[in-house]
Amino acid sequence: MSERSEQQPEPIDPFEEIIAAETDRDPDLAVIEAGSRTLRAQGGAPQPDVPSRPADPEVDKALRDVEADLATRWGETKLEPSVQRIAALMDVLGEPQRSYPSIHITGTNGKTSTARMIEALLGAFELRTGRYTSPHVQSITERISLDGAPISAERFVETYQDIKPYVEMVDGSQEYRLSFFEVLTGMAYAAFADAPVDVAVVEVGMGGSWDATNVIDGDVAVITPIDLDHTDRLGSTPAEIAVEKSGIIKQDATVILAQQPVDAAQVMLKKAVEVDATVAREGLEFGVVSRQVAVGGQMLTLRGLGGEYPEVYLPLHGPYQAHNAAVALAAVEAFFGVGSQRPEPLDAETVRKAFASVSSPGRLEVVRRSPTVVLDAAHNPAGALATAEAVGEAFDFSRLIGVVGASGDKNVRGVLEAFEPIFAEVVITQNSSHRAMDADELAAIAVEVFGDERVQVEPRLPDALEAAITLAEEEGEFAGAGVLVTGSVITVGEARLLLGKG
Repeated sequence: MSERSEQQPEPIDPFEEIIAAETDRDPDLAVIEAGSRTLRAQGGAPQPDVPSRPADPEVDKALRDVEADLATRWGETKLEPSVQRIAALMDVLGEPQRSYPSIHITGTNGKTSTARMIEALLGAFELRTGRYTSPHVQSITERISLDGAPISAERFVETYQDIKPYVEMVDGSQEYRLSFFEVLTGMAYAAFADAPVDVAVVEVGMGGSWDATNVIDGDVAVITPIDLDHTDRLGSTPAEIAVEKSGIIKQDATVILAQQPVDAAQVMLKKAVEVDATVAREGLEFGVVSRQVAVGGQMLTLRGLGGEYPEVYLPLHGPYQAHNAAVALAAVEAFFGVGSQRPEPLDAETVRKAFASVSSPGRLEVVRRSPTVVLDAAHNPAGALATAEAVGEAFDFSRLIGVVGASGDKNVRGVLEAFEPIFAEVVITQNSSHRAMDADELAAIAVEVFGDERVQVEPRLPDALEAAITLAEEEGEFAGAGVLVTGSVITVGEARLLLGKG
């Protein structure tokens, strides 16, 4: 800790004590990037329900037809930075996104988990919710949820058919057709209006300013931690990336700001001032007071905008999920006016009930025992570092085998370097996506990071899973070896299906 921090008087408030005592960063960053205490223990993970293919052959065919139709459009990695097309679609649909208030979420990591927590909290307070997140783990229908559950395949198909004539109308009037993501965004906003929902929880696809979701005016703008990802499109520094992500901050909104690099925080605070938005910062107005690892998750005390919420059980692993929980709580408090229109906090028992119900598929999700197989969708260095820390805290593996399949547009070396200290061996593979990095190309980088003797290559994911499980089983049934499948949401989704979770 720096000399400046040591000269400060010893804080009395427990929250301030954590900020002062648990950060080893420059003191100017302490209030933005305050850490939290952790304990080691072993835990399991929830088994959330993710929709599989429809059982009815006719419904399955109809869904496949829609998926095939959407696949003819620009994929999510091909972008023309503009909201012109989605705005045109909203116009011909009658501006459905204006018929309900919304909470808009951007950031680099933690968006989907935070969205699920916000959804659970709102639902616990008897509001009808719509949630739009991406990408999906197994089924495209996961992206659009009502009342905490993905919409049915039948409703997904009906929604597509309902807006299809308007989509084609906009296609004909624009230089480029609507993209895959733009059409799905239109479907989500239309489905929410049709439900109707009391509030929409919307995760951006990429960036913020020109993201297709940004035709809403979020009453609350949530910005999860910013790090380097999609640098070819968003910028090469946290500050540059923050410029794009701060585009979701709208006039008179409330901004819930997670711990950020100081240069990124400065950009977002400046934007908030420009549009008269109110800002609540993790480490100042809200945050994690304490946390202890518990069986299957962790026990938290959270400081919200309206006071403290003790004994909050969260069935998710890792310090980063505790911080996501603090952000989610502050967002819902802001939505209800806690700290501004109303001085009293939310009902603590309802908050506890909501957090205890949270699941996040593909985020440190245990899908098999003997040996334990864990799935995690970490796909950039920051996410991989957070996952590696959480694995060490939540599981007592004597030996951990990694299965890694990554996309070619990611910083795969950074991901592998983050996992190198915790993987005894790594099995390199690739998923079925056209974006997947070739297994041999990925293996060449892995050899540089791990050394040749610790790397095995199995281009087919089923073979890679079998190889990793076999390596773990060599330790013996009671030795405590495990397998972590990671590197891509697509890899995790396909592994989940192969391991019988879909």
